[in-house]
Amino acid sequence: MVTESRTYDAVIVGAGQSGVPLSTALARAGWKVALVERQYVGGSCINWGCTPTKTMVASARVAHVARRAETYGVHAGPVKVNMAAVRRRKAEIVEGFRQNLQRRIREAEGVDLIMGEARFTGHKALAVSLNDGGSLHLSADKILLNTGGRPHVPHLPGLEDVPFLDSTSVMELEELPEHLIILGGGYVGLEFGQMFCRFGSQVTIVQRSGQLLSEEDPDVAEAVAQILREDGIQVLLNAEAREARQENGTISLHVQAPDGQQVLRGSHLLVATGREPNTDALNLAAGGVAVDRRGYIVADERLETNVPGIYALGDVKGGPAFTHVSYDDYRILCANLLEGGGRTVHDRPVPYVVFTDPQLGRVGLTERQAREAGRRFRVARMPMSWVARAVEVDETRGLMKALVDAETGQILGAAILGYQGGEIMAMIQVAMMGGLPYTALRDAVFTHPTLSEALNSLFSSLEDEGSG
Repeated sequence: MVTESRTYDAVIVGAGQSGVPLSTALARAGWKVALVERQYVGGSCINWGCTPTKTMVASARVAHVARRAETYGVHAGPVKVNMAAVRRRKAEIVEGFRQNLQRRIREAEGVDLIMGEARFTGHKALAVSLNDGGSLHLSADKILLNTGGRPHVPHLPGLEDVPFLDSTSVMELEELPEHLIILGGGYVGLEFGQMFCRFGSQVTIVQRSGQLLSEEDPDVAEAVAQILREDGIQVLLNAEAREARQENGTISLHVQAPDGQQVLRGSHLLVATGREPNTDALNLAAGGVAVDRRGYIVADERLETNVPGIYALGDVKGGPAFTHVSYDDYRILCANLLEGGGRTVHDRPVPYVVFTDPQLGRVGLTERQAREAGRRFRVARMPMSWVARAVEVDETRGLMKALVDAETGQILGAAILGYQGGEIMAMIQVAMMGGLPYTALRDAVFTHPTLSEALNSLFSSLEDEGSG
């Protein structure tokens, strides 16, 4: 085995949505940088998350709209979905993104892209097992960990003997599941559930808690559940999976539900019960880097670990697992390392979108969070059926909801479940970032007919004050 030692100004482990832009930014500033990646550049987002899933969601929406063509006075005929073609389109888009990103890295002066798996061997010292054989020993004053996460596999009796799917492998199916059972009612479970239902599968979602999307307000979660039920999805709440089995090519999931035990039988099982960090292979103990009880790297508000000069970025440090959070981690470190800044993660807004159809866009506080914080607030609510543009395009499912501080009139948060809900939410987020009171949106002159003008009506519908 060939072994070589190299010293850098910075070693970045993981070519994800933080690691890649940080590597090129540091290099432009004159740093000598090593970017280590064990499989694909781009991280979860490009390879297994946002890009492929939303590409497939788009295919599912086309199938959905085609089936509803007569609603618009259009006769489209029977709809058939070619899963192999859906998968091929997804793969082509992912590969295009990946190749473009890899080309940018390789063209960047001062960045060495090293394909292999890194592990700590000591204080700010790493060994990399190269994918094409041999190894490297790397050391640097700054080490930045951007290794991301992977699907969590729960401890469920019998699961190890069942050919279950996760959020990565489910996208490689070339044949449509006859009956897809989904364990988990979070973002992943809902997006894939609706997607495969629209492709033509029977779908059952099994959720352990009493609502889908457990972090949302109950009224919003119930509205999402109702939409999925309208689409033909069976939603089981307060349902605890007890055992999984495979019998004669059929997967059975034994579930304890409020009305007793049930045995669900399906052709495929998707496990969507969360994520876990990619820290087990890093040998963090050798580097002195602390982790929490779930294996996430412990980092402070400036993203620095307990070891000065070692930082954690993106999903590997826990918290909201979103691409835009990871990218903002890059901006924080870029400002602090190159500009002498003091940026932190404190109080940064973390918006997100659940890419069901209609979308659920969320920013700021929920009602529950506002009450827990002791805030006095008022609530604005409005169904999407009141929005002229939504009526015109026949996309009236869902609701708009916003919280307003009872004293200052500042917008505290919003949930927009509706057609292009993420885009509408972003408008509210911009108002929040600018410190605008709700009246600025209530009284604004928006173009008619657009979705944005619904904000006039939404913020005219404030209810009586609620409080913590």
